[in-house]
Amino acid sequence: MAPQQQTMAAAAIAALVAVLFLVAAVDGTQPGPPLPAPLRKYKTIHPGKRNQVLTCSEPTDHRKPCVATCPNRCPEECLVYCPTCTTYCLCGLYPGFTCGDPRFTGADGNNFYFHGKKGQNFCIVSDTGLHINAHFIGKHNPAMSRDFTWIQALGIRFAEHRLYMGAQKTVVWDNEVDRLELTFDGKLIGIPDEINGQWQSTTVPALTVTRTSEANGVSVELKGAFEILARVVPITDEDSRIHSYGVTEDDSLAHFDLGFKFYDLTDDVHGVLGQTYSTNYVNKLSVSANMPIMGGGPRYVSSNIFATYCKVARFVRQAGISMITTRAS
Repeated sequence: MAPQQQTMAAAAIAALVAVLFLVAAVDGTQPGPPLPAPLRKYKTIHPGKRNQVLTCSEPTDHRKPCVATCPNRCPEECLVYCPTCTTYCLCGLYPGFTCGDPRFTGADGNNFYFHGKKGQNFCIVSDTGLHINAHFIGKHNPAMSRDFTWIQALGIRFAEHRLYMGAQKTVVWDNEVDRLELTFDGKLIGIPDEINGQWQSTTVPALTVTRTSEANGVSVELKGAFEILARVVPITDEDSRIHSYGVTEDDSLAHFDLGFKFYDLTDDVHGVLGQTYSTNYVNKLSVSANMPIMGGGPRYVSSNIFATYCKVARFVRQAGISMITTRAS
């Protein structure tokens, strides 16, 4: 084969490998690359509303509405990335995302489970200027040595501030009823009940909360520091049947599926998820296992949703992130 033909053949093979990797990532057989930023540009297609028409841009952009169809893997609900009208499953194994009983995808792209314990709080990210705890709810299965657990709330600390995000306990689930509870420094956050409806803090202008759906979906951003994509979901009867969760009629176990994106972490960051963002992180989990599990639960336990003194805590109240809080978005 001539050198030019060899070069062309190599390029073709490389392109094919890239395409196959992308297809596999989108299909969920392996972790995908980080989702395009910023997360606030994602909107949610509601369950049962396939081919929903979304106006994914600012009115001043004069773009045509985005018509999107969810992937086959999540046909009833997905995220739409507005600039390209591309769809993604919220729990599509993207770095920084956590879903279900919680399965995390670390910054290194590897997936792992952290089961925790129902009724307890755990440090999932702890850095000098940012601390995030997660409150776990759960269901005990007598046939197992652990609880089934899900993330019900987040307590976020930065500078002198406290941001709370919670999924309210719900007996009968209705997708059209908002079950989000949000507070900032102890005061309720009110957001217009419409896609793109936004709240902006008057004391920290860089902090905004934007609805990604009319109910149960928001994007939280502290500009220059982090973005959190949050969706409140229930445990369905089908989920309970498949996984033997034992859900009863008195509680739908509403919880969060979450996506995180960080912009200002130090290399000393720790926590269940946070440690995977350090360049010094060494993954000691069995990545070939069906369910790689991160142990060491006691190291991450916090006494309450806003406590910053778990054993791996790094939080310092007046660290660099406090400068971000004074910047307008």
